[in-house]
Amino acid sequence: MDKNSKLYNILIWIVSVLVPAVVALLLFTKWEQDKLIFDMRIPNSDPIILLENLPIAEPLTFLPPIYATINGLTGILLVAAVYYIKNGKRKIHENLIKVCIALSLSFLVMYIAYHITSDPTPYGGSGPIAYVYFFILITHILLSIVVIPLVLISYVRAFQSKFVSHRKIAKVTFPVWLYVAVTGVIVYLMISPYYV
Repeated sequence: MDKNSKLYNILIWIVSVLVPAVVALLLFTKWEQDKLIFDMRIPNSDPIILLENLPIAEPLTFLPPIYATINGLTGILLVAAVYYIKNGKRKIHENLIKVCIALSLSFLVMYIAYHITSDPTPYGGSGPIAYVYFFILITHILLSIVVIPLVLISYVRAFQSKFVSHRKIAKVTFPVWLYVAVTGVIVYLMISPYYV
């Protein structure tokens, strides 16, 4: 393995660990009135005030349908990217994948912004549909963590023109990424009746 590949691998694993850890921490962070607080939501414990005297934050309740649409668009563009690479259109494939990465990053920013400014929405369904919802939600969350290194490894291998190893990892990356994108839309559709 050459020096650049080692560096890329280190960076991939740092990003792959850091992003889910930061997102998890940020999900316990809330912009409440003029304060940014950290609240583990443990009974009989007070939240920690991180910053005070901030501008008043309004809940960004308009974001969920936008980031659900971004997930749907990502899924469509992923399928298009595979179509184009199978038809020998490498540059179109590359550009579509770059757009998908940008969409995924914008989804992440909006998702965090929504959760920092808004209270969590509990799922209100019951019976078998609740089991379906939680199965989809849990697999979506777990695979959204797994997809980070897969996307990064796939992208770096293509960037380095290591197309044989790129194709091997992309065969795993594509279905996982597509599942995460599609289930993001499904989770939104299932919980949207319960948004306040």
